[in-house]
Amino acid sequence: MQVFGKIRQIVAQIPFGKVTTYGAIAAFVGTNPRVVGWALRGNENMDLPCHRVVKSGGILADDFSLGNWPEQRRRLEAEGIKFKGQQITDFDKHLFNVQ
Repeated sequence: MQVFGKIRQIVAQIPFGKVTTYGAIAAFVGTNPRVVGWALRGNENMDLPCHRVVKSGGILADDFSLGNWPEQRRRLEAEGIKFKGQQITDFDKHLFNVQ
């Protein structure tokens, strides 16, 4: 399976109300966090929860692929995640460990 496929497979496993980081996914598949961003930017599967992937420290990405960071925030707030600006307030509570 190509690296984009592996990345999307991991993203599909992130549960409702949880997030992980571009870096955590990249470390797991052995690539760069930017590659994770490219894999998600090119995603055409609207069922893939790419809104659950954030930057390190729980910060939203400016260029979220299905809109912009306010859209990503809206989707995550609908899952019970709270924010201060572009940052998740209780990041550790919502962090999904990639395995």
